[in-house]
Amino acid sequence: MESEKDLSNLEQGVTSTFPPRPEASQSPGLFDKTLSLIRTSHEDKDYGPPPDGGFQAWSQILWSHFTICNTWGYVTAFGVFQTHYTQMLNETASAISWIGNAGYFKAVWGLGAILNLLGTFMASLSTTYWQLFLSQGLCLGIGSGLMFCPTLSLVSTYFSRNRSLAIGVTAAGSSTGGLIFPAIVGQLLPRIGFPWTMRVLGFLSLGMLLPSFIFFKQRVPPRKGGPLVEWTAFQDSSYAIFTVGVFFMFWGLYVAFFYVGSYAREVIGVDESTSINLLLIMNGAGFFARILPNILADRYTGPVNLLIPVVIISSIILFCWISVTRVGELYAFSVFYGTFAASLQSLFPASLTSLTSDLKKIGVRTGMVLSIVSFAALTGSPIAGALVQRGNGSYLYAQCFAAASVFAGSMLLVVSRGCKTGWKVKARM
Repeated sequence: MESEKDLSNLEQGVTSTFPPRPEASQSPGLFDKTLSLIRTSHEDKDYGPPPDGGFQAWSQILWSHFTICNTWGYVTAFGVFQTHYTQMLNETASAISWIGNAGYFKAVWGLGAILNLLGTFMASLSTTYWQLFLSQGLCLGIGSGLMFCPTLSLVSTYFSRNRSLAIGVTAAGSSTGGLIFPAIVGQLLPRIGFPWTMRVLGFLSLGMLLPSFIFFKQRVPPRKGGPLVEWTAFQDSSYAIFTVGVFFMFWGLYVAFFYVGSYAREVIGVDESTSINLLLIMNGAGFFARILPNILADRYTGPVNLLIPVVIISSIILFCWISVTRVGELYAFSVFYGTFAASLQSLFPASLTSLTSDLKKIGVRTGMVLSIVSFAALTGSPIAGALVQRGNGSYLYAQCFAAASVFAGSMLLVVSRGCKTGWKVKARM
């Protein structure tokens, strides 16, 4: 009798623990809940505030600096390839510009590094336009995009109070690459030829990316599951307008980096060595400009408040480019534009991360904006090249396009800030 009661109690316990399978319209059962708990276990763990310093955090900045050197540094250095490809392939400036811009910003750093290196080494074997477009344009461009977004997100999780400074040091890798790559190409190309010059660049990139891959350490694990795109973020008017603003900003930003060399040769009449020096100066001038403004942003103004005047001044300098007719004036333009364009590039990611308070959403929201911005970076320089061709060699239309795009971006950033702060002039953002 007691055994029958025990059996009955056991059946009731089993039934209460494992209820009948619910219908589709009912709530999930225990098995589904268990899977959900397993998937979100890392999300519930409290990893504490960012350390804001220490060996581990700053070592990540070093590897991130190397990464940006091989991504955005390559982009800002592409002007040195522009002349060689135009002569070697006998293609228009607009067509050549597509080679250096076919990048998209998504995830997975390791795959990006492989594609980055593969694209560089395959470019050394390329002899036609389409081979270079697929290798140095598409393969290397996609690889660079795959590395950039997770690198930026990683840095943001290690720093809070000093986040703008950390991102600035990371972004300075663009100047490092913008100095190293043109200098190597300028020295080696006449001596050992294009194929081996590209292989030297490939081995140099391998020497920087391999230790970065080994020593990168993720502090906050990524979200388990969840959408790749957080559409609700665009319901925030400040975030949405900011995204459109940076699209216009980057649409015209790299035109000068791509065409300052060809402008110097075709309009001013300088030799190729001088045109390469102008590109080196433009990139070198921005090294400290990628760090110092971020220190000011951390301590006093906030990144968005400093980004807006920097973008406005950048657009004014681009308008001034129209009146440059002497080599001395072009040197001055390269210094001033290189300085403010570098500040813009380093303050932009810091401003973007400041719009997101949840560290776990930084990667998704950063990827969303950068995916949109990639189309601006992809099309801006080819459009400028087409405008040069349409103007029968005159750079006026291209210069106006670049300056007007950056200025339009600055005005949209002003509106974005107003939506966020309620148009309070002294509000820190």
